[in-house]
Amino acid sequence: MTIGKSPRRSAPDSAAPGSATPQSPAEPSRAVDGPSIGRLLARARLEAGLTVDQVSTRTRIRVPIVHAVECDDFERCGGAFYARGHLRLLAREVGLDGEALVARYDAEYGGAAPRASQLLDAGPIKVRDHRRPNWTTAMVLAITAVVALIGYNLFGASAPAADRPGAASAPLPSGASAPVTAPAAQPPAPEASPAAIAAAPADKVTVKLVAGPDKSWVTAKDGDGKSLFSNNLEVGQDQTFTDPKKITLVIGNAGSVHLFVNGKDLGPAGKDGQVVHLTYTPGDPQAG
Repeated sequence: MTIGKSPRRSAPDSAAPGSATPQSPAEPSRAVDGPSIGRLLARARLEAGLTVDQVSTRTRIRVPIVHAVECDDFERCGGAFYARGHLRLLAREVGLDGEALVARYDAEYGGAAPRASQLLDAGPIKVRDHRRPNWTTAMVLAITAVVALIGYNLFGASAPAADRPGAASAPLPSGASAPVTAPAAQPPAPEASPAAIAAAPADKVTVKLVAGPDKSWVTAKDGDGKSLFSNNLEVGQDQTFTDPKKITLVIGNAGSVHLFVNGKDLGPAGKDGQVVHLTYTPGDPQAG
């Protein structure tokens, strides 16, 4: 549209008049008019009489993340997979259809986080957590310390006693020859300690999850469909769930979660990056 009567001069590389301007791949597709996803969640929360702190406590989603989602800032969710999980949990608490919000998120953003220029009309002021810890550095340091400790225990325990600092050879009786030292046996593979296996009552199902070298998104429900846990399982953390009927799990990074079910070590829940859906009942553990 021209302003006044001045002719519009196009740049040499601009599109021809009447042609559609190509959309940047990074820009989300705004296919739905009306309030944004974050606006809908914020409005429903207020109508339900809930504060951000109350919603955060019930969903176990941190307060800065709740603020960010209500401002349509999905970058703070950590990726499209986690953004969908947050949307389902928040929608359930404020009485909205979570699957409809997820479908709209996929249609508008295509799994990509929105650009800052498109969030100017998001409504509430964003709350930035400038004191957010650097989890990547902490994770690298923790893994390095664990590897060093394991190496020390393995090689220190397998070394002959005579080679250890401060170890002195006992004097031999007169006329006795020195015994031939057999080669040191290779230490057996470390076994899971009894403390790592959850107690398993015969009439209940007991599931214990232990995070490995990377975090994983985990949701757990009991036999009545009630949510027991829905959050990140950080490195080194564990969660134990017990129910008389069954435990249903969704694990976002299955290769990084170790499973102990009804007293049995089932190993990793799957492969790295794999999303698995599992169901366990009392007795011999069988994945559903």
